Amino acid sequence: MSLIRWQPVSDIFEDIDDFFASGGPRRAISRTFAPAVNIRQTDDSVVVDTPLPGIDPAKVDITIENDVLTIEGREEKKSEIEEKDYSRREWTMQSFHRSVALPVAVQSDDAQASYQNGVLTITIPKREEAKAKKVSVKVKE
Repeated sequence: MSLIRWQPVSDIFEDIDDFFASGGPRRAISRTFAPAVNIRQTDDSVVVDTPLPGIDPAKVDITIENDVLTIEGREEKKSEIEEKDYSRREWTMQSFHRSVALPVAVQSDDAQASYQNGVLTITIPKREEAKAKKVSVKVKE
């Protein structure tokens, strides 16, 4: 798996190219998207927040390998929705995938995830060598 740095401005141009290359709006809106992430550190852990409103958390897969976090899932399109009733349809169920390199070494086996108000929060403990250490300095007079 290769990592690609998220660049929102260039993503806009790629989206426009994909839109016209895919044959129009119906096919372009069903492709995979990469949700935004916020990554912050506490003294003991790395915390990743990503908005996934309307997504069933049971359909989200989280993996951490070589200090790279991957979040992916798929929401199935409901077949009972009739296309003819829409004058415009921009919101559809789709798959998502996002991989990000974590800023420090982590203990992936102890990761925890929670989902509240449409936001997925993943908390991953840092490895001991990645935690900040306090060193006292003795001054000689």
